[in-house]
Amino acid sequence: MPSWGVSFSIANDAAWAPDLETNDAWLAWANNNHKIAGGVGPPVKAMPPMLRRRTGFLGKMALEVAYACLDEKTDIPIIFNSRHGEASRSVELLMDLARGLPLSPTSFGLSVHNAIGGLFSIARADHASASALAGGKSGVEHAVIEACGLLADGEPEVLLVVYDCPLPDIFSPFQDCNEQPYAWAWLLSAPGDEYFSLTWGEDSQGASLHSGDLPGGLEILRFYLRKDLSLERVCNGRRWTWTRHV
Repeated sequence: MPSWGVSFSIANDAAWAPDLETNDAWLAWANNNHKIAGGVGPPVKAMPPMLRRRTGFLGKMALEVAYACLDEKTDIPIIFNSRHGEASRSVELLMDLARGLPLSPTSFGLSVHNAIGGLFSIARADHASASALAGGKSGVEHAVIEACGLLADGEPEVLLVVYDCPLPDIFSPFQDCNEQPYAWAWLLSAPGDEYFSLTWGEDSQGASLHSGDLPGGLEILRFYLRKDLSLERVCNGRRWTWTRHV
């Protein structure tokens, strides 16, 4: 069975979730895996107030870790990865449409998947490329492949931002994982002394392999924080293997 792979190092990282704002808190979460809950977003103090006020809970989480991970660096390509994106905004727009109410152009503009990247670019006056991906249960893996493609094309660093939150109640019959509010970011670079590899290939068995109903983004973050040597996930017919090389 053929397999493929990419390798990378992580030059910097950041994570934020309700009641998980320090490294110690995140490490405690990784070792105990308690459910994350809450709906109050981070302050995103680095963003101009006018733009910050337009940003919802999900966007604030993503922006908080993006600012923290990049600091003052600019001209670095960014890949924003969220399975569901601004689903709450989209539901509100659809409800207004069903009631015959006029739709807000601002709300519509902020509901699209690349809105957060656009706000981040405007706030920082940064013209680096920004992509927004939604790859289902294996979205993080696809985002890492995209980032490594940019590194292979000559970019010295690429920022990966992964974020999600629970879906609106109207989608509850269709949820297939215990989605929780979180955001994390990695500043990826070419493989160095300590690096990670991600390999994948077809899985003929067709069964999902993951840690209970933990969302993929949190499962991968836990692997990283606990300094596990490997993680294997099976999603949508592919077997993904994460390996830490020290």
